[in-house]
Amino acid sequence: MKKILLHLAIFSCLGLQAQQTTEPVVHTASGKVKGVTEGDVSIFKGIPYAAPPTGEFRWRPPQPVKAWDGIRDATKYGASCAQAGWPRGSGAIAEGSSEDCLYLNLWVPSGTKPGAKLPVMVWIHGGGFVGGSGIISSGTQFAKQGVILMTFNYRLGRLGHFAFPALSEEHPDEPKGSYAYMDQIAALKWVQENIAAFGGDPDNVTIFGQSAGGVSVHSLMTIPAARGLFHKAISQSGGGRDGVLTGRPINKENSDALYPVSAETIGINFARKHGIEGTDAEALAKLRALSVEEIVDGGQENDGENGPRIYSGPILDGKFVVTTAESAYNAGRFAKVPLMIGSNSAEIGGEFVNSSKSKEELFSMFGELKNEAKAAYDPNGDKDFAEIITLFNTDWVWGEPARFTARKFVANAQPVYIYQYGYVPPSMKEWMRFGAGHGAEVPFVFGNVVNRDGSSVDAESEKLATIMNTYWANFAKTGNPNSQELANWPIYNEKADCILDIQPDGNLVGKSDPRKARFNVIEKAFEHRERLQTRGGI
Repeated sequence: MKKILLHLAIFSCLGLQAQQTTEPVVHTASGKVKGVTEGDVSIFKGIPYAAPPTGEFRWRPPQPVKAWDGIRDATKYGASCAQAGWPRGSGAIAEGSSEDCLYLNLWVPSGTKPGAKLPVMVWIHGGGFVGGSGIISSGTQFAKQGVILMTFNYRLGRLGHFAFPALSEEHPDEPKGSYAYMDQIAALKWVQENIAAFGGDPDNVTIFGQSAGGVSVHSLMTIPAARGLFHKAISQSGGGRDGVLTGRPINKENSDALYPVSAETIGINFARKHGIEGTDAEALAKLRALSVEEIVDGGQENDGENGPRIYSGPILDGKFVVTTAESAYNAGRFAKVPLMIGSNSAEIGGEFVNSSKSKEELFSMFGELKNEAKAAYDPNGDKDFAEIITLFNTDWVWGEPARFTARKFVANAQPVYIYQYGYVPPSMKEWMRFGAGHGAEVPFVFGNVVNRDGSSVDAESEKLATIMNTYWANFAKTGNPNSQELANWPIYNEKADCILDIQPDGNLVGKSDPRKARFNVIEKAFEHRERLQTRGGI
């Protein structure tokens, strides 16, 4: 015993500490969980935040977790939410995915004590609401920045968004439609109830997400049930205007020019594909009796090529999701929190939102704005159409909607920081001809970048990853991404129109937005949207 005490005294005199347990245990509201410590970070995986949404609870709001006795192992990921397998058409769901999937994961600075009040970041993954998961390569870099990172799964595809007449009638007091958003809110409620036990501050929670995760951030800022569950928000390539994954009416046909077919009709189409007729409780019971593989249905969103639609995407039910984000922003009905928002320089090309086959055809769709569009996108008349359509799609879906959102937040006295991510690593120049593609920024935000073959990246990429991870962590801590060692990221205001431009070579410059002329013509097109759509234009 004396020898042990002597050894501890030596550690103390040398300024060293005895090694902490490699299996930290934390007491949550549902029971104890055991994680693992790896160096400076403790990791907890596969913690249930809601009961399995199976059987009678398919297409029901997330139910409470059943408490457990003893210590639950939290060193392995839980299953991802059921999604289409590979190859497409195989009839199987993806390996490692399941209908029992409502699990979350945490990265915590090791040695953090309950009550430490560290800032918390909650990552909402992308994947078009039909794929993806909260399983990531590592949240270690955020934890090393003194931030607790949480990731989680939410229901996908027809398990995450579904409507059917009998479903709308049963349990009339329960929310309907967008079960994915209900899961996201349940995960945020778990944070409020449990994160203090891990050393997190439930009053300093930042939600952030990319693509469908970025769309989710907009939705959470405008769904009343999410109010007060977070305090800052980051939307990466999440848009902000109506039109892409932004809310289909649950039971009104032809009430929305963007979504003329209701979610309930789409549910009926899906039932008919599986030989289920009628819309009563018996038909609903048959839908619930389908296997998870039949529900996922290979990820098909239409019944055959050009057939009736069988997947709705996010649903506007009027009670839970009461409005689209664009409508809420215009009305000033949204969470008043600091916002970071942005998109990449060349998100996607092709026919994503426009099927034009030539520059002239595209510009003609702007109607009376045709000449202004030409001047903004092709001032010298010498740009390739492939580049122009890539920039147009990027601006229409992500770029200008982010600026629209930013301006609404500024008008409501909220601090906003806009970025454009344009860095293309040397190993990706062949793949990203016109700039940074959709999702290219995500590994840099997490501070985990590797080449496509898994090898180490160049020094410039590593440096940029450290910088971006620090900006994001700073914002989570204070609502301001800046710190002394970083290039200044100017706060946004409409007059100066300044953003942080992350340039193709990796340099970071705070400057007036170089996309301003393009965004201005897109903004005008949105203002004339109904008239242009009626005339067959944008």
